[in-house]
Amino acid sequence: MLGEYRIEGRRAAEIAASVEKGVRTGGLAAGRPLPPMRELAQQLGVNANTVAAAYRSLRERGVIETAGRRGSRVRERPPGAAREAIRPEVPEGCTDISTGNPDTALLPPLHAALASAADNASRSAVLYGAPAVSEPLAAEARRLLDEDGVPDGPVALTSGALDAIERVLAAHLRTGDAVAVEDPGWGSLLDLIPALGLKTLPVAVDDEGPLPEEAARALRGGARALVVTARAQNPTGAAVTPARARRLREVLAGHPGTLLIEDDHGHGIVEEPLNTLTGSTDCWALVRSTAKAYGPDLRLAVVTGDAVTLDRVRGRQLLGPGWVSRLLQDAVLYLWQTRAVDVAAVARSYGQRRNALVRALEARGVEAHGRSGMNVWVPVPDETGAVARLLHSGWAVAPGARFRLASPPGVRLTVSPLRAEDAGRLADAVAAALRPAAARRYD
Repeated sequence: MLGEYRIEGRRAAEIAASVEKGVRTGGLAAGRPLPPMRELAQQLGVNANTVAAAYRSLRERGVIETAGRRGSRVRERPPGAAREAIRPEVPEGCTDISTGNPDTALLPPLHAALASAADNASRSAVLYGAPAVSEPLAAEARRLLDEDGVPDGPVALTSGALDAIERVLAAHLRTGDAVAVEDPGWGSLLDLIPALGLKTLPVAVDDEGPLPEEAARALRGGARALVVTARAQNPTGAAVTPARARRLREVLAGHPGTLLIEDDHGHGIVEEPLNTLTGSTDCWALVRSTAKAYGPDLRLAVVTGDAVTLDRVRGRQLLGPGWVSRLLQDAVLYLWQTRAVDVAAVARSYGQRRNALVRALEARGVEAHGRSGMNVWVPVPDETGAVARLLHSGWAVAPGARFRLASPPGVRLTVSPLRAEDAGRLADAVAAALRPAAARRYD
């Protein structure tokens, strides 16, 4: 049943580790059935309860899934095979528009910010027992949140958006709980949820954000949490409009116990206003990462939310890393205070490239989506074929499989590496890649 790979171990932890090694090395492929518990127990010479404990541990961490009498099998995308690994090999000379990275030319220089942070540290070293968040940073973060109409709440800091979302989910949810997520949506989040032992329930999106009827269906179906991207949605570029926000608030009002997480990673790179859903439920959190505006290596995200959620997040954080480096905090505060990023100019730069590409695609009869941010989503009938043909044309794009649960196939194009004159050439290549192959005769 398992081909050449042999599961080994005498204790539950050893058996689980052996299965995970098989998944990681490719010996156990996604979707591969695992031996029935009694059969594997007999092979290993252990009690069936030991194998049951190993399978339970693997299931809780999202490595395997169990479907009643059909037994257990490796998840289609287990945590050991992250979606980020689903990317094409980029040959030399090919333009890589698959990464989702910001344009480095639009990132601010960090020399002065880091020098200022180092100077602060030399004058007043941060020691154990100091507050986790500097008061000036918390005050500035709160001011910016107030400007966008985010309800009042305490402020915490984490090492990026995914770290924040994981901590918020862990503060409220338990193994087996379901989380409603955008589909297509952020691939790292779609990996994180099963890795936490949680289930994903897909919510379809359009250019204005999650569809209210889909969100309502997921909540009626048992979802205990809903994750929404406010603007610059990855991969579709969707941005929640005022009308869509009102309808989603109405849906959430009928499920006040839902944990709402709003990801505002587009803050600092888009001009679209934030139409927040926060405050619609008893438990909520809004997360703002600095990655897109200031660079992915500046690992800091601002989190606010209801008092209970933030208290749990900060309490658990104290038992781990404790706090985000004050050097980073001071550097980010410096960047904010000196207006190191011209938000209007950055948004205009991404918008010009994104809009030019969308218009060029539509002029060639290709459906394209990209309302905000740095990505354009193109539905395709065949992802593998489209990716391969575009590679042959000199363009590396991201396969939609990295972002999808139940939604139709597509590819993501990141506009960050593009110049204004690239839109037409890229649109020509995409249109050609989607054109049906000419029929051939074999006489």
